[in-house]
Amino acid sequence: MAIAKAERLMNLALCLLGTRRPLTKRELRESIEAYIEAAATGSGGGDEAFNRMFERDKDDLRELGLIIETVESVDGEIGYLARRDSNRLPPITLDAEEAAALGLAAKVWQQARLAGAASGALQKLRAAGMPLAEDPYDTQPAGALEPRIPVHEAAFEPLMLACRDRRPVMFDYRKSNAAQPEQRHVEPWTLECWRGHWYLAGWDRERAAERVFRLSRITGRVRLRAGAYTAEVPDHVTVRETVERWSGETATSTARIRLRSGHGYPLRARALHARPLGDGWDELEIPYGHGLDAWLVEFGPDVVVLAPDELRADVVDRLRAVAKG
Repeated sequence: MAIAKAERLMNLALCLLGTRRPLTKRELRESIEAYIEAAATGSGGGDEAFNRMFERDKDDLRELGLIIETVESVDGEIGYLARRDSNRLPPITLDAEEAAALGLAAKVWQQARLAGAASGALQKLRAAGMPLAEDPYDTQPAGALEPRIPVHEAAFEPLMLACRDRRPVMFDYRKSNAAQPEQRHVEPWTLECWRGHWYLAGWDRERAAERVFRLSRITGRVRLRAGAYTAEVPDHVTVRETVERWSGETATSTARIRLRSGHGYPLRARALHARPLGDGWDELEIPYGHGLDAWLVEFGPDVVVLAPDELRADVVDRLRAVAKG
C-alpha cells in the first residue's frame, strides 16, 4: 500500500509539473491509473472515492513542499498546476569541507539499511555539482577504524518510517525489570543512537507522557496504526538529552558501589572517587540518575550496590525479574 501511494503521488506530481495549463479534476482523474481504478470500484460512479483520494494526495504533495496553484477559468472551472519555476531548487553551493562532511555521513551508514539511499544521494549531489575535493576527515590509512552506526534491530526500519510519516505504532516491549513484554501504543518522534544502542523517543498514549524505548527490547513486529497524533510534537526534540536522562547520564546525586577488581571499566571511567577494599573488590562513588539501576544490572555479579537503599532495591528487583526469565 505504501508503494502504491508513493507511485500515485509521483504520477500526480509529474502531471502537475508537466502541464502548461491548469488541469481539472476530471482530466487528472482520466490521466492517472490509480484514480481510474478508484472511480471504477467506488460507489456512485466513484466520485466520492476519487475526491477523497485526490484531496489527500494534493495535501500530501503540498506538505512535501510542492507548490500547487489553484486556478479558476473564465467558465468557473477549477484547475491545478505546479509551475516548474516555482518548484525549482536553488543551486547547490557546498564548499569542500561541507562536501567532505556529507561524505563522512554517508560512510557512517554503510552497514545499515540506509546504505543504498545514502550512496545514491551522494552521487546525485556530485552529479549536480558538489565538489569532489579531498576529504579532510579521511586521515586514516586503509583498513583503519571508520565511523559506523550499527543497526541490527528489526524494529529500526518500521519505526524510522513511522517517525517520518507521523504514524502511531504499537509494539510489545520488555522492560529490563520485567519478565514478560507488555503492549505499548506510541506516537513516535525520532530515533537516536546512544552508546551503541538505538532508542525511540515519543509519546506513550497509555501513560500520557514522553517515553524512551530501547529498540533491542522491542519484541515481535512493529504495527503501524492509522489516525492523527493526540499529543503535540515538540518543535525541536532534544532526544539525546532525553536519552541521557533516561539512561542515567544526567545525575542528580551519587551512589556507592562495590566493584570486582579488573571489571567494570565503564563504571571506573565515571567514578568520582575509588578506593581498594581488598579481597578483589573496590569501592566507587559514581553519579546517580534515572536508569542507573538498569545499567548496573548489566555487570551482573561484579557489582554490589551499597547506597542509596532505593537504588539497591531497584537493582535487586531487576535481577529477580531476570532470574524468573
